[in-house]
Amino acid sequence: MFAGSMLVALAVEGALGWPDPLFRRIGHPVTWAGWLIGRADRHLNREEHPFWARRTLGILVCLGITALAWCLSAIVVSWMPDGILGAVLTGVLAWPLVATRSLYDHVARVAQPLAQGDLAAARAAVAMIVGRDPLALDKAGVARAALESLGESASDGVVAPVFWGVVFGLPGIAAYKAINTMDSMIGHLSVRHTAFGWAAARLDDVVNLIPARLTALLFVLASGRNWRSALAVTWADAGHHRSPNAGWPEAALAGGLGVRLSGPRVYDGEVTLEPWVNAKGQDPDAGCVKQGLRLYLLAILALGALLAGAAL
Repeated sequence: MFAGSMLVALAVEGALGWPDPLFRRIGHPVTWAGWLIGRADRHLNREEHPFWARRTLGILVCLGITALAWCLSAIVVSWMPDGILGAVLTGVLAWPLVATRSLYDHVARVAQPLAQGDLAAARAAVAMIVGRDPLALDKAGVARAALESLGESASDGVVAPVFWGVVFGLPGIAAYKAINTMDSMIGHLSVRHTAFGWAAARLDDVVNLIPARLTALLFVLASGRNWRSALAVTWADAGHHRSPNAGWPEAALAGGLGVRLSGPRVYDGEVTLEPWVNAKGQDPDAGCVKQGLRLYLLAILALGALLAGAAL
């Protein structure tokens, strides 16, 4: 039943996204979680507290918000009817927790001005999905950032929530999104969040371990005649990434497209010397971003086929 529900969620989000009128009226489940995480960060993560206290409070917040997401979803599920109707309703409720169309639209907004030679507009669009300094990016840098975001977000925005939804139903996908939102807000290595966000970052690494590798496999399958290259680059370079998980889908995408990703980048005016993924590949351009979107769509179709097979 859970596979069928996740197929419904994938299909509805792919068709509708999350409509702006709905967002303006009620927001989005991720913004609701973000509000709670932000309050916890402001009120509990105080600079005057010692490191051990901030880490302990961060662990409690991480476990508490995850448990809250799970329990609220479990209560909703307890009211669901059995059978096909219950599966469809569960899929509709899971719809906003999958970012199939949202991710495509964000990356496509980068590809369009980049193809038209409008670097300023492409930089503005890519700044919406990556944290690096957009003014430090040339055309290849913008394309590279868009493709890296596509690879990583295909995993943690689509495949991972669907995976945990298949395993545990609505509570699984809700708890995953709570963990992933905490990681994006407090799970980074800033001075403020090294202690308080430690648990969120580590838990996010754990829950993305299998989905990231599954996403890489989907990209390999989507690469068609280039599947051998995608598989070889994944095997050789996935472990070179700073993240234990993001390197897998990014490497598969780089190999499938024949481009190089990662490498040096600028954050807050400082250069970070990251190793290249598929160092022998060409620098990507707007055409590569569009091709990457095609691979993404094929990977999502493959995921849908797997869900349909499991549901049947």
